[in-house]
Amino acid sequence: MINFKKITDETYWIGGSDRRLSRFENIFPLEHGVSYNSYVIEDEKTALFDTADISISDQFLENLKGVLGDKKLDYLVINHMEPDHCSQIATVVALYPDVTLVGNAKTFTFLSQFFPELNDQNKVTVCEGDKLELGKHTLTFVMAPMVHWPEAMFTFDETTGTLFSADAFGTFGAIDAGIFADEYDFEKTFLDEARRYYANIVGKYGMQVQAVLKKAAGLDIKMLCPLHGPVWRENIGWFIDKYQKWSTYTPEDDDILVIYGSLYGHTESAAQKAAALIREKSGKKVCVYDVSQTHASYLTSEVWRCGKIVLFCPTYNNGIYIPMEDFLSDCVALTVQNRTFALAQNGTWAPASGKLMTEKLQCLKNVTIVDPVLTIKSALHETDEQELLAFVNAVVEA
Repeated sequence: MINFKKITDETYWIGGSDRRLSRFENIFPLEHGVSYNSYVIEDEKTALFDTADISISDQFLENLKGVLGDKKLDYLVINHMEPDHCSQIATVVALYPDVTLVGNAKTFTFLSQFFPELNDQNKVTVCEGDKLELGKHTLTFVMAPMVHWPEAMFTFDETTGTLFSADAFGTFGAIDAGIFADEYDFEKTFLDEARRYYANIVGKYGMQVQAVLKKAAGLDIKMLCPLHGPVWRENIGWFIDKYQKWSTYTPEDDDILVIYGSLYGHTESAAQKAAALIREKSGKKVCVYDVSQTHASYLTSEVWRCGKIVLFCPTYNNGIYIPMEDFLSDCVALTVQNRTFALAQNGTWAPASGKLMTEKLQCLKNVTIVDPVLTIKSALHETDEQELLAFVNAVVEA
């Protein structure tokens, strides 16, 4: 059934949601599905902005035909060549063979890799600041390399103030009946998933996000149209401010994060005791996670939110407990910065995880490691109370 929505003057959302997909990029759990957004402007010339994932191809194509009717498609603007947005390009060309593809030089390099059969298709190569006239609508192109692919770009409709922002400002989560962010309690429904999306998909490219945010600051943006998640038409500055914080690795709040790994429960017990004391002495909210039970993408999102992270980790085969090591490797890969870490290690005969975690964390920029490292021998007992209190006080005062 055709299901498109008009979002502003002559501009339509023609996307859809996939609630069956269990993992985004076959990595990140999707508890609430994901949306794939595509947009059309109807003017003297018609323009389609990106396509959609193959999982919703039937809905996408039905919506596209529903909007255009008997009109031809003049332009397909390719803001992002990742397969969850480009999978239908060849199909669209087959339906509208006279369409002109619009992208930058890198776009067409990737296009030829995915769709070599389109090498001879009509193309317009655009650069920073180039314009495309549709009639009443004037499009300006803003290059956004490495947000989060090298060919990524934004398209700004000067007429309506609409920014088609590729993967920037996106979020995990299917869209329900409403297409606009203000139709939801966004903080309750989408904010955690927006942060998780940013931290894991875009997170390591903070410098590049900062560069494109400076460009966006010069645009009179009245609407944000990302490729995932709801469209923004109100309170846009609030969401852009989140991106400002996330891309500068600035904690959102002063909650304290405790992450533990535990083979048989002894390290878990120590972490729970420490968390209770930290909450009591700091007066701050303390969030506790089991690294073996919580997918790393959620932990990474919490690292982006919190400024202070406490890690309790057993020594395992003379190394770091494997789930904890995987989590720390993600932190390094995503270039976590500007955080304070406190470390606790456990080992029955040769505790070593504290030293090894320190070495990993020292790869990160602007990271403080609290002294002392708490050492547990097998299990925490009353005789360890002074060492535990010293550790907790150091965490609180750091």
